[in-house]
Amino acid sequence: MTTATPALTAPQAAKRRPGGGRLRALRRNRLALIGGIIAAVFILVALLAPLIAPYDPATPNFGNVLAAPGGSHWLGTDDLGRDQLSRIVYGARASMQVGLVAVVLAFVIGVPLGLAGGYYGKFADGAISRLTDTMLAFPFLVLAVGLAAILGPSLTNATIAIGISQIPAVIRITRAETLRLKHVDYVGAAIANGGGDGTVLFRHILPNATSALIVQATVGIPAAIIGEALLSFLGLGVQPPDPSLGVMLSGAQSFLAPAPWLAVFPGLAIVAATLAFNLLGDGLRDVLDPRGGTR
Repeated sequence: MTTATPALTAPQAAKRRPGGGRLRALRRNRLALIGGIIAAVFILVALLAPLIAPYDPATPNFGNVLAAPGGSHWLGTDDLGRDQLSRIVYGARASMQVGLVAVVLAFVIGVPLGLAGGYYGKFADGAISRLTDTMLAFPFLVLAVGLAAILGPSLTNATIAIGISQIPAVIRITRAETLRLKHVDYVGAAIANGGGDGTVLFRHILPNATSALIVQATVGIPAAIIGEALLSFLGLGVQPPDPSLGVMLSGAQSFLAPAPWLAVFPGLAIVAATLAFNLLGDGLRDVLDPRGGTR
């Protein structure tokens, strides 16, 4: 005699398929969904900038200086007659490049240090924690500006400076997750079965710390975007005539009265990009945080 298998309720089905349940929860978070869509648009614009930009962003047109938005120049032109839309598209490309590469750099350095400090403790943890505390004594933007000034003005050096400035936050998140996870039962079982440090760290601890690290990445990207804009505004990042949202804001200072669009549109682009990633990060935190997110 066969016994019929009872149908799973919706909550039980979500438990059976945690990935699907999390995806549905993220879809229900409208702000996170909007943020994800806008962030995806910025990434696509950065990748397809040469195809999207209607004009060369660095070529001046002195016969069309400070043209108001409209006609063939949807967002107007600057004091050298360069198309604002094209410069914003390429400026978004610089912002996304710094945002993504700086976060990757911070993770490549910070995650191994956080794992080592949290897992081994004692001298390793003490040395890494003191290094982290020393770097955290300086505000993120102050540290980034100082490092960029030492390395010299360029987009590459700005990316390195911002990436180094984000390392302490990555170390702290990774260390905290490692301290939490190294005491769970499956890690103890792996050690009892003869698993080496590498196996325990990279097959058991790191994969289970991924959720927190993903959230940290979505927080780090908007910080890097703002950092790049600030460094370029101060002359420590992208150098004219190459386009950058920070460079555009810096050049707009002298034309705020006759041509306010020179500052408004790049400023709105920075706000939209940072807000999008922050909304996405908040939504991911609610969904992925095992200690109290949306389920």
